[in-house]
Amino acid sequence: MSTVRARVWRFTIEGQAGAEAVQAVEIGQGPLPVSLAAMVNINALACDLRKTVDQRVRDHEISLLLSYIIGGQGIGPLGVECPALDSSAGHIQRFVSECTGLGVMTAASEALFDWKPGASGLSSFDVLPGKLSGVYAKTGVRPDLLYDLAAGPVAGEARGRRRRAKKMFPAGKGTPEQRKRLEKLAQWSVDHGDHAYFMSWVWLGAGGVYVDIFLPDGSAALTGLKTGWIDVPGDARPWQFRVPRPEPRRMADPTPEGGFMVDLPLLEFRGEGAASRAAISRVEPAAEEAMDRAFSREEHQLGMLAGVPVRGRWIRGDVLGEARHEVLLGVLGERVEVNRRAQRERLATLTGDRLDTFLDGRLLTAVRPVDGPRPSWDRISAELLEPS
Repeated sequence: MSTVRARVWRFTIEGQAGAEAVQAVEIGQGPLPVSLAAMVNINALACDLRKTVDQRVRDHEISLLLSYIIGGQGIGPLGVECPALDSSAGHIQRFVSECTGLGVMTAASEALFDWKPGASGLSSFDVLPGKLSGVYAKTGVRPDLLYDLAAGPVAGEARGRRRRAKKMFPAGKGTPEQRKRLEKLAQWSVDHGDHAYFMSWVWLGAGGVYVDIFLPDGSAALTGLKTGWIDVPGDARPWQFRVPRPEPRRMADPTPEGGFMVDLPLLEFRGEGAASRAAISRVEPAAEEAMDRAFSREEHQLGMLAGVPVRGRWIRGDVLGEARHEVLLGVLGERVEVNRRAQRERLATLTGDRLDTFLDGRLLTAVRPVDGPRPSWDRISAELLEPS
Protein backbone atom coordinates (compact mmCIF):
# COMPACT_ATOMS: atom_id res chain seq x y z
CA MET A 1 0.00 0.00 0.00
CA SER A 2 1.24 3.48 -0.85
CA THR A 3 0.60 6.92 0.59
CA VAL A 4 0.42 10.47 -0.69
CA ARG A 5 1.07 13.53 1.43
CA ALA A 6 -2.19 15.41 1.92
CA ARG A 7 -2.67 19.01 3.03
CA VAL A 8 -6.24 19.75 4.13
CA TRP A 9 -7.82 23.21 3.98
CA ARG A 10 -11.15 24.47 5.29
CA PHE A 11 -12.41 27.64 3.67
CA THR A 12 -15.26 30.02 4.43
CA ILE A 13 -17.04 32.47 2.15
CA GLU A 14 -18.44 35.63 3.73
CA GLY A 15 -20.55 38.20 1.95
CA GLN A 16 -19.09 41.66 1.42
CA ALA A 17 -20.16 44.69 -0.61
CA GLY A 18 -20.42 43.27 -4.11
CA ALA A 19 -17.92 40.47 -3.51
CA GLU A 20 -17.15 37.41 -1.43
CA ALA A 21 -14.26 37.30 1.02
CA VAL A 22 -12.70 33.85 1.02
CA GLN A 23 -10.58 32.73 3.94
CA ALA A 24 -8.86 29.34 3.79
CA VAL A 25 -7.16 27.91 6.87
CA GLU A 26 -4.90 24.87 6.76
CA ILE A 27 -6.19 22.13 9.07
CA GLY A 28 -2.99 20.12 8.76
CA GLN A 29 -1.05 17.52 6.82
CA GLY A 30 -0.80 13.75 6.98
CA PRO A 31 -0.17 10.51 5.08
CA LEU A 32 -3.21 9.54 3.02
CA PRO A 33 -3.37 5.80 2.13
CA VAL A 34 -3.95 5.31 -1.59
CA SER A 35 -4.53 1.98 -3.26
CA LEU A 36 -3.38 1.52 -6.85
CA ALA A 37 -6.13 -1.09 -7.24
CA ALA A 38 -8.71 1.48 -6.12
CA MET A 39 -7.25 4.08 -8.50
CA VAL A 40 -7.57 1.66 -11.41
CA ASN A 41 -11.09 0.73 -10.33
CA ILE A 42 -12.34 4.33 -10.11
CA ASN A 43 -10.94 5.20 -13.54
CA ALA A 44 -12.33 2.04 -15.14
CA LEU A 45 -15.81 3.00 -13.95
CA ALA A 46 -15.51 6.65 -15.06
CA CYS A 47 -16.76 5.85 -18.55
CA ASP A 48 -20.14 5.99 -20.22
CA LEU A 49 -21.68 2.65 -19.26
CA ARG A 50 -24.60 3.31 -21.59
CA LYS A 51 -22.25 2.68 -24.51
CA THR A 52 -20.27 -0.40 -25.43
CA VAL A 53 -17.08 -0.44 -23.36
CA ASP A 54 -14.16 -1.69 -25.46
CA GLN A 55 -12.03 -3.79 -23.13
CA ARG A 56 -8.94 -3.27 -25.33
CA VAL A 57 -9.21 0.49 -24.79
CA ARG A 58 -9.76 0.09 -21.06
CA ASP A 59 -6.79 -2.27 -20.76
CA HIS A 60 -4.60 0.17 -22.66
CA GLU A 61 -5.65 3.07 -20.42
CA ILE A 62 -4.83 1.03 -17.30
CA SER A 63 -1.41 0.11 -18.68
CA LEU A 64 -0.73 3.69 -19.71
CA LEU A 65 -1.59 5.08 -16.27
CA LEU A 66 0.65 2.59 -14.47
CA SER A 67 3.50 3.41 -16.86
CA TYR A 68 3.88 6.73 -15.02
CA ILE A 69 2.64 6.04 -11.47
CA ILE A 70 4.72 3.79 -9.22
CA GLY A 71 3.40 2.01 -6.13
CA GLY A 72 4.87 -0.46 -3.69
CA GLN A 73 3.64 -3.29 -1.51
CA GLY A 74 4.88 -1.89 1.81
CA ILE A 75 5.19 1.51 3.42
CA GLY A 76 6.25 4.18 0.98
CA PRO A 77 5.06 7.14 -1.04
CA LEU A 78 3.29 6.80 -4.36
CA GLY A 79 5.89 7.66 -6.97
CA VAL A 80 5.96 9.30 -10.39
CA GLU A 81 8.11 8.38 -13.40
CA CYS A 82 9.00 12.02 -14.01
CA PRO A 83 11.43 11.63 -16.97
CA ALA A 84 8.80 9.67 -18.91
CA LEU A 85 6.05 12.10 -17.93
CA ASP A 86 8.11 15.13 -18.99
CA SER A 87 8.83 13.48 -22.34
CA SER A 88 5.13 12.94 -23.05
CA ALA A 89 2.73 15.18 -24.90
CA GLY A 90 0.72 17.64 -22.86
CA HIS A 91 -2.55 15.77 -23.28
CA ILE A 92 -0.92 12.57 -21.98
CA GLN A 93 0.38 14.47 -18.95
CA ARG A 94 -3.13 15.75 -18.33
CA PHE A 95 -4.53 12.23 -18.66
CA VAL A 96 -2.09 10.92 -16.03
CA SER A 97 -2.68 13.80 -13.62
CA GLU A 98 -6.48 13.56 -13.95
CA CYS A 99 -6.55 9.79 -13.49
CA THR A 100 -4.28 10.10 -10.45
CA GLY A 101 -6.45 12.93 -9.15
CA LEU A 102 -9.64 10.85 -9.35
CA GLY A 103 -8.06 8.03 -7.36
CA VAL A 104 -6.51 10.30 -4.74
CA MET A 105 -9.72 12.32 -4.35
CA THR A 106 -11.71 9.15 -3.70
CA ALA A 107 -9.14 8.00 -1.14
CA ALA A 108 -9.55 11.39 0.56
CA SER A 109 -13.34 10.97 0.61
CA GLU A 110 -12.91 7.69 2.49
CA ALA A 111 -10.40 9.12 4.95
CA LEU A 112 -12.21 12.39 5.62
CA PHE A 113 -15.96 11.85 5.40
CA ASP A 114 -16.41 8.11 5.48
CA TRP A 115 -17.43 7.40 1.90
CA LYS A 116 -17.77 3.61 1.62
CA PRO A 117 -17.06 1.90 -1.72
CA GLY A 118 -19.94 -0.28 -2.81
CA ALA A 119 -22.19 0.83 0.03
CA SER A 120 -22.22 4.53 -0.93
CA GLY A 121 -23.09 5.59 -4.46
CA LEU A 122 -20.45 6.97 -6.82
CA SER A 123 -21.12 8.43 -10.28
CA SER A 124 -19.06 10.25 -12.86
CA PHE A 125 -20.35 13.61 -14.06
CA ASP A 126 -19.21 12.66 -17.57
CA VAL A 127 -22.19 10.29 -17.78
CA LEU A 128 -24.70 12.18 -15.67
CA PRO A 129 -26.38 14.58 -18.15
CA GLY A 130 -28.45 12.02 -20.04
CA LYS A 131 -29.74 10.27 -16.94
CA LEU A 132 -29.95 13.24 -14.59
CA SER A 133 -31.71 15.65 -16.91
CA GLY A 134 -33.26 18.47 -14.92
CA VAL A 135 -31.08 17.87 -11.87
CA TYR A 136 -27.64 18.98 -13.05
CA ALA A 137 -26.76 21.49 -15.78
CA LYS A 138 -25.51 19.86 -18.96
CA THR A 139 -23.14 22.67 -19.92
CA GLY A 140 -20.59 24.91 -18.24
CA VAL A 141 -18.49 24.05 -15.22
CA ARG A 142 -18.99 20.55 -13.87
CA PRO A 143 -17.19 18.65 -11.11
CA ASP A 144 -15.81 15.15 -11.75
CA LEU A 145 -17.44 12.68 -9.37
CA LEU A 146 -20.65 12.59 -7.33
CA TYR A 147 -20.52 10.88 -3.93
CA ASP A 148 -23.83 9.83 -2.40
CA LEU A 149 -23.16 10.17 1.36
CA ALA A 150 -25.49 9.59 4.29
CA ALA A 151 -25.75 13.36 4.86
CA GLY A 152 -26.43 14.11 1.21
CA PRO A 153 -24.75 14.15 -2.22
CA VAL A 154 -21.30 15.75 -2.47
CA ALA A 155 -19.62 16.74 -5.74
CA GLY A 156 -15.87 16.22 -5.99
CA GLU A 157 -13.52 18.12 -8.28
CA ALA A 158 -10.16 16.46 -9.09
CA ARG A 159 -7.39 18.60 -10.52
CA GLY A 160 -3.71 17.85 -11.02
CA ARG A 161 -0.48 19.44 -12.14
CA ARG A 162 3.14 18.47 -12.73
CA ARG A 163 5.28 20.31 -10.15
CA ARG A 164 9.01 20.84 -10.73
CA ALA A 165 9.86 22.80 -7.57
CA LYS A 166 11.79 21.05 -4.81
CA LYS A 167 8.96 21.70 -2.34
CA MET A 168 5.96 19.73 -3.52
CA PHE A 169 3.43 21.99 -1.77
CA PRO A 170 3.32 25.64 -2.83
CA ALA A 171 4.63 27.61 0.14
CA GLY A 172 2.35 29.53 2.45
CA LYS A 173 -0.93 29.51 0.59
CA GLY A 174 -2.76 28.25 -2.45
CA THR A 175 -2.09 29.20 -6.04
CA PRO A 176 -4.00 31.55 -8.37
CA GLU A 177 -5.15 28.52 -10.39
CA GLN A 178 -6.62 26.92 -7.28
CA ARG A 179 -8.35 30.17 -6.38
CA LYS A 180 -9.90 30.49 -9.84
CA ARG A 181 -11.23 26.94 -9.74
CA LEU A 182 -12.70 27.41 -6.26
CA GLU A 183 -14.47 30.51 -7.59
CA LYS A 184 -16.02 28.53 -10.46
CA LEU A 185 -17.05 25.68 -8.15
CA ALA A 186 -18.67 28.18 -5.78
CA GLN A 187 -20.70 29.49 -8.72
CA TRP A 188 -21.67 25.93 -9.71
CA SER A 189 -22.79 25.27 -6.12
CA VAL A 190 -24.96 28.40 -6.05
CA ASP A 191 -26.51 27.49 -9.43
CA HIS A 192 -27.46 24.08 -7.98
CA GLY A 193 -29.08 25.15 -4.74
CA ASP A 194 -25.92 25.46 -2.60
CA HIS A 195 -24.86 21.93 -3.52
CA ALA A 196 -22.13 20.48 -1.29
CA TYR A 197 -18.72 20.10 -2.96
CA PHE A 198 -15.00 19.83 -2.32
CA MET A 199 -11.85 20.02 -4.42
CA SER A 200 -8.63 18.02 -4.50
CA TRP A 201 -5.55 19.28 -6.32
CA VAL A 202 -2.83 16.71 -6.97
CA TRP A 203 0.83 17.64 -7.46
CA LEU A 204 3.04 15.17 -9.40
CA GLY A 205 6.79 15.51 -9.08
CA ALA A 206 10.12 14.00 -8.13
CA GLY A 207 8.99 14.00 -4.50
CA GLY A 208 6.06 11.75 -5.36
CA VAL A 209 2.37 12.60 -5.28
CA TYR A 210 1.02 15.34 -3.00
CA VAL A 211 -2.53 16.67 -2.75
CA ASP A 212 -4.25 19.84 -1.52
CA ILE A 213 -7.82 19.17 -0.33
CA PHE A 214 -10.22 22.12 -0.03
CA LEU A 215 -13.37 21.72 2.08
CA PRO A 216 -16.04 24.46 2.26
CA ASP A 217 -17.11 25.32 5.79
CA GLY A 218 -20.74 25.02 6.82
CA SER A 219 -21.73 22.16 4.48
CA ALA A 220 -23.99 19.69 6.27
CA ALA A 221 -22.76 16.84 4.07
CA LEU A 222 -19.15 17.47 5.13
CA THR A 223 -19.65 17.55 8.89
CA GLY A 224 -17.95 15.16 11.30
CA LEU A 225 -14.70 15.02 9.37
CA LYS A 226 -12.28 12.25 10.33
CA THR A 227 -8.90 13.91 10.82
CA GLY A 228 -7.15 11.43 13.12
CA TRP A 229 -4.66 10.56 10.35
CA ILE A 230 -3.37 14.15 10.18
CA ASP A 231 -0.01 14.22 11.95
CA VAL A 232 1.16 17.84 11.44
CA PRO A 233 -1.03 20.80 12.49
CA GLY A 234 -1.69 23.47 9.93
CA ASP A 235 -0.42 27.01 9.65
CA ALA A 236 -2.73 29.35 11.58
CA ARG A 237 -2.17 32.18 9.10
CA PRO A 238 -5.14 32.19 6.71
CA TRP A 239 -5.01 32.45 2.94
CA GLN A 240 -7.40 35.27 2.04
CA PHE A 241 -8.70 36.49 -1.29
CA ARG A 242 -11.83 38.02 -2.80
CA VAL A 243 -13.99 36.79 -5.64
CA PRO A 244 -17.14 38.18 -7.30
CA ARG A 245 -20.29 37.36 -5.38
CA PRO A 246 -21.90 34.29 -6.99
CA GLU A 247 -25.54 34.69 -8.00
CA PRO A 248 -27.86 32.12 -9.56
CA ARG A 249 -27.31 32.37 -13.30
CA ARG A 250 -29.64 31.89 -16.22
CA MET A 251 -28.76 28.74 -18.12
CA ALA A 252 -29.10 28.19 -21.86
CA ASP A 253 -31.51 25.42 -22.81
CA PRO A 254 -31.55 24.84 -26.58
CA THR A 255 -34.71 23.48 -28.16
CA PRO A 256 -35.63 22.43 -31.71
CA GLU A 257 -37.21 25.87 -32.18
CA GLY A 258 -33.99 27.62 -31.23
CA GLY A 259 -32.16 28.55 -28.06
CA PHE A 260 -33.70 30.56 -25.27
CA MET A 261 -32.81 31.42 -21.68
CA VAL A 262 -34.58 29.94 -18.66
CA ASP A 263 -34.02 30.21 -14.94
CA LEU A 264 -32.32 27.13 -13.55
CA PRO A 265 -34.70 25.86 -10.84
CA LEU A 266 -33.43 26.09 -7.30
CA LEU A 267 -33.33 22.42 -6.35
CA GLU A 268 -33.20 21.09 -2.82
CA PHE A 269 -29.88 19.35 -2.15
CA ARG A 270 -29.73 19.67 1.62
CA GLY A 271 -30.46 16.87 4.06
CA GLU A 272 -31.38 13.72 2.25
CA GLY A 273 -30.90 15.19 -1.24
CA ALA A 274 -34.03 13.45 -2.52
CA ALA A 275 -33.93 14.87 -6.04
CA SER A 276 -30.31 13.89 -6.60
CA ARG A 277 -30.68 10.45 -5.03
CA ALA A 278 -33.73 9.66 -7.13
CA ALA A 279 -31.80 10.62 -10.24
CA ILE A 280 -28.76 8.61 -9.19
CA SER A 281 -30.95 5.55 -8.73
CA ARG A 282 -31.98 5.81 -12.39
CA VAL A 283 -28.37 5.29 -13.43
CA GLU A 284 -28.03 1.96 -11.61
CA PRO A 285 -29.95 -0.21 -14.12
CA ALA A 286 -27.70 1.02 -16.96
CA ALA A 287 -24.62 0.22 -14.87
CA GLU A 288 -25.89 -3.28 -14.13
CA GLU A 289 -26.59 -3.91 -17.82
CA ALA A 290 -23.07 -2.76 -18.69
CA MET A 291 -21.62 -5.13 -16.11
CA ASP A 292 -23.71 -7.97 -17.52
CA ARG A 293 -22.21 -7.29 -20.95
CA ALA A 294 -18.69 -7.07 -19.51
CA PHE A 295 -19.16 -10.35 -17.66
CA SER A 296 -20.40 -12.14 -20.77
CA ARG A 297 -17.40 -10.93 -22.82
CA GLU A 298 -14.85 -12.32 -20.37
CA GLU A 299 -13.91 -15.90 -21.28
CA HIS A 300 -11.69 -16.90 -18.36
CA GLN A 301 -13.28 -17.70 -15.00
CA LEU A 302 -11.06 -16.73 -12.07
CA GLY A 303 -13.08 -18.49 -9.40
CA MET A 304 -16.00 -17.97 -7.05
CA LEU A 305 -16.58 -15.17 -4.56
CA ALA A 306 -19.27 -15.96 -1.98
CA GLY A 307 -20.76 -18.41 -4.47
CA VAL A 308 -20.75 -15.92 -7.35
CA PRO A 309 -18.58 -16.58 -10.44
CA VAL A 310 -15.87 -14.03 -11.24
CA ARG A 311 -14.40 -13.72 -14.73
CA GLY A 312 -11.40 -11.68 -15.82
CA ARG A 313 -7.69 -11.58 -16.59
CA TRP A 314 -4.33 -10.12 -15.60
CA ILE A 315 -3.07 -7.06 -17.50
CA ARG A 316 0.56 -5.93 -17.72
CA GLY A 317 0.79 -2.50 -16.16
CA ASP A 318 3.43 -0.73 -18.25
CA VAL A 319 3.57 0.13 -21.95
CA LEU A 320 6.86 2.04 -21.88
CA GLY A 321 9.28 -0.72 -21.01
CA GLU A 322 9.70 -3.50 -18.48
CA ALA A 323 6.51 -3.84 -16.46
CA ARG A 324 6.53 -3.07 -12.73
CA HIS A 325 2.90 -3.95 -12.03
CA GLU A 326 0.29 -6.41 -13.15
CA VAL A 327 -3.41 -5.66 -12.72
CA LEU A 328 -6.21 -8.16 -12.22
CA LEU A 329 -9.46 -6.90 -13.71
CA GLY A 330 -12.41 -9.08 -12.75
CA VAL A 331 -16.17 -8.82 -13.22
CA LEU A 332 -18.63 -10.52 -10.87
CA GLY A 333 -21.70 -12.32 -12.20
CA GLU A 334 -23.77 -10.40 -9.65
CA ARG A 335 -23.24 -8.21 -6.62
CA VAL A 336 -22.06 -9.81 -3.39
CA GLU A 337 -21.87 -8.43 0.11
CA VAL A 338 -18.30 -8.14 1.36
CA ASN A 339 -16.83 -6.80 4.57
CA ARG A 340 -16.49 -3.08 3.76
CA ARG A 341 -14.83 -2.38 7.07
CA ALA A 342 -12.17 -5.03 6.42
CA GLN A 343 -11.59 -3.62 2.92
CA ARG A 344 -11.07 -0.13 4.30
CA GLU A 345 -8.76 -1.39 7.03
CA ARG A 346 -6.76 -3.25 4.40
CA LEU A 347 -6.32 -0.01 2.44
CA ALA A 348 -4.88 1.60 5.57
CA THR A 349 -2.66 -1.34 6.53
CA LEU A 350 0.80 -0.41 5.30
CA THR A 351 2.39 -3.84 5.32
CA GLY A 352 3.84 -5.84 2.49
CA ASP A 353 1.91 -9.02 3.29
CA ARG A 354 -1.48 -7.59 2.32
CA LEU A 355 -2.89 -7.63 -1.17
CA ASP A 356 -3.79 -4.38 -2.91
CA THR A 357 -7.34 -5.26 -3.93
CA PHE A 358 -10.50 -3.22 -4.37
CA LEU A 359 -14.10 -4.22 -5.02
CA ASP A 360 -16.79 -1.69 -5.88
CA GLY A 361 -20.08 -3.08 -7.06
CA ARG A 362 -19.23 -5.82 -9.55
CA LEU A 363 -15.79 -4.63 -10.64
CA LEU A 364 -12.81 -6.18 -8.85
CA THR A 365 -9.25 -4.91 -9.25
CA ALA A 366 -5.97 -6.08 -7.76
CA VAL A 367 -2.44 -4.78 -8.35
CA ARG A 368 0.69 -6.79 -7.71
CA PRO A 369 4.41 -6.19 -8.36
CA VAL A 370 5.71 -8.40 -11.15
CA ASP A 371 8.83 -9.46 -9.20
CA GLY A 372 6.79 -11.94 -7.16
CA PRO A 373 4.33 -14.76 -7.81
CA ARG A 374 0.72 -14.07 -8.64
CA PRO A 375 -1.56 -14.48 -5.63
CA SER A 376 -3.93 -17.42 -5.86
CA TRP A 377 -7.62 -16.81 -6.27
CA ASP A 378 -8.17 -18.45 -2.88
CA ARG A 379 -5.98 -15.82 -1.24
CA ILE A 380 -7.69 -12.92 -3.06
CA SER A 381 -11.18 -14.12 -2.16
CA ALA A 382 -10.17 -14.88 1.44
CA GLU A 383 -8.97 -11.27 1.97
CA LEU A 384 -12.09 -9.82 0.36
CA LEU A 385 -14.37 -11.95 2.52
CA GLU A 386 -12.37 -11.88 5.73
CA PRO A 387 -14.47 -11.31 8.89
CA SER A 388 -14.34 -8.18 11.03
